[in-house]
Amino acid sequence: MPPRKAPTARQRRVGAELRKMREHAGLTPAHAADLLGTDRASISNTEAGRFGVSGDRVRTWASRYKCPDAAYVEALAAMAEERGKGWWEDSRDIMSTGALDLAEAEHYAHGLTSLQVVYIPGLLQTEEYARAVFGQSVPKLAPLEVQRRVSYRMQRKRVLERRPATPCTFLIHEAALRMIFPGVEGQRRQLERLVETSTQEGVSIRVIPFAVGAFPGASGSLTFTSGPVPQLDTVALDTAHGSVLLDAQSHLENYRCILKRTLEISLPSKKSRDFISGVAKEL
Repeated sequence: MPPRKAPTARQRRVGAELRKMREHAGLTPAHAADLLGTDRASISNTEAGRFGVSGDRVRTWASRYKCPDAAYVEALAAMAEERGKGWWEDSRDIMSTGALDLAEAEHYAHGLTSLQVVYIPGLLQTEEYARAVFGQSVPKLAPLEVQRRVSYRMQRKRVLERRPATPCTFLIHEAALRMIFPGVEGQRRQLERLVETSTQEGVSIRVIPFAVGAFPGASGSLTFTSGPVPQLDTVALDTAHGSVLLDAQSHLENYRCILKRTLEISLPSKKSRDFISGVAKEL
């Protein structure tokens, strides 16, 4: 079996979960190879996502590893069986790996929660706003590169158009509402779009006002995508160099806590909608 040239984040995740399963069983790669009737290189390549694996094979490995969580095993087997080319693959030669990984994570999410402090969440941005944000990149992007990134960001919005809707919660700090990127009129149009989108099926927009003061997660922005089982959740952190995906259970627990506490201090959806409308009128 020839190795994959560039495994996707989902393919790497399947391999990483098989590695975790093996380690929880207390097995070395050599011991696992003996148990499964294969060689150590195959174990390593599969765990790295370089070799594909069928759903039945996932179930076999899980059985040999004595994994007791049937729901987790079935969810992982289903993930391994995923076939087909996502729309983002057409941009593999022009977009960063982080951008591709984020679109893939959003596409397969059973639910997602986004926390943004300075920017309007990417999935909610108007083309005008996105163009202004990318226009601030350092070093300065060429016009064609700006257009590519804006177009790609607009395509990510497909996740909001699904029926049945994917539950999406957006936690937006007041700072992001008042930061004027595309000019006053452009920012007003962006806020009006937020109000409009907040009434859409599956979408909840919650504002974190300045008045609440400090809160967990105030120093960064993130997207938490829920999998079919909690073990397959993913956190995507925004960094200066693009999105970074985390799936260690300790990270997932910490970010669940951050989002839970942030939800508790954010305004309810109706009050958030009124708050956004009020800011728009003040511009």
